[in-house]
Amino acid sequence: MRRDRGSHPPAYAPGYKTSVLRSPRAALLSIEPGPLELSRPVFGTEAIGPLDHNLIRNFAAANGLQGEALGPRIVVHGRVVDQNGRPVPHGLIEIWQANAAGKYRHVKDGYRAPLDPQFGGCGRCLTDADGRYQFFTIQPGPYPWPNNGSEWRPAHIHLSLFGIAFAQRLVTQVYFEGDPLIPLCPIANTVGDPVAVDRMTAKLDMARQGPFDHLTYRFDMVLRGARQTFFETRPEGM
Repeated sequence: MRRDRGSHPPAYAPGYKTSVLRSPRAALLSIEPGPLELSRPVFGTEAIGPLDHNLIRNFAAANGLQGEALGPRIVVHGRVVDQNGRPVPHGLIEIWQANAAGKYRHVKDGYRAPLDPQFGGCGRCLTDADGRYQFFTIQPGPYPWPNNGSEWRPAHIHLSLFGIAFAQRLVTQVYFEGDPLIPLCPIANTVGDPVAVDRMTAKLDMARQGPFDHLTYRFDMVLRGARQTFFETRPEGM
């Protein structure tokens, strides 16, 4: 089953001013990957540390600190499946995000919000045999950005999903259910299809909350077909 390409945003979207300079002016060339790109590297469990999926603790632990990240604690979990609902096992998922104040740990982040000394904002894990994954992190904050003067990005987590090699990579953004900034975001609006944006939105999963500890959100990913999750890098999926 083919994906509806009508939900894929145009490369040139003047409302998102960065696309004006980044969008291509000539026809794209499709270069087929060779055996090297398709066969290596193979991701394995030995590359994943015990705290890699735990953004509450992994940065502090790696830097000899004793504390935990500040902010509302959340779990983001879900499954990765193909268009027929079959699980995609052993896929490498990487995430990166702003802290609870909406600040990235990046030298070019000019937002006046404070950095959290205990929070790095990066994590990774492998899907299990049933295609399931889970991250323990903090709710990222919204932040301003210089688009048409000053606009605000909704809270979001960047997510990258690899197959067995670097050439097999999909990238998306995970929004959170109920965020009023989603329909106002020029980047989200480039998608053009509210149903596709909804498939990029993690849903509150109160059945899996951690009492007096964390809220839980569920974000499932479908790699192909009519219900495919929108990925920035490949509109046709993996």
